[in-house]
Amino acid sequence: MRTIWASMLLFATCMLVVARDAPDTEGERTRILAVENAWNLAEEHKDTGALDGLLAATLAYTDYDGTFMNKAQFMASLKAPSLHPEQIVNESMTAQVYGDSAVVTGVYREKGVNHGKTYLRRGRFTDTWISENGTWRCVASQSTLISH
Repeated sequence: MRTIWASMLLFATCMLVVARDAPDTEGERTRILAVENAWNLAEEHKDTGALDGLLAATLAYTDYDGTFMNKAQFMASLKAPSLHPEQIVNESMTAQVYGDSAVVTGVYREKGVNHGKTYLRRGRFTDTWISENGTWRCVASQSTLISH
């Protein structure tokens, strides 16, 4: 399992560092959507090292319950020993690229255990990304719960 995870993370990282010689909106969309999926996997595995490279230092994160966190607070919340995400899957995503920035919208499903209780969430999200030297980093993320 670790080998699969490491391979997927390596693939996503390689996609992040591909140099851009000419504007390739479709290629950039593909890279951003891959990074979104890498974020889910890193969160499932509580891999804050992988997330550190995906999130800007100035991250503004608004969780499904309205809780607002900066990057340090978000990373700390993922380390909580009572939280055990089992699966985070995006059902649909679209990415709109605007030069060196992009907005991703989609629907996610998450299931896991928190404080000994199972949970299942489904929500809409909007993530704002910027590209710095060919590397996409999320600067803002917001999610809202929707019915299952």
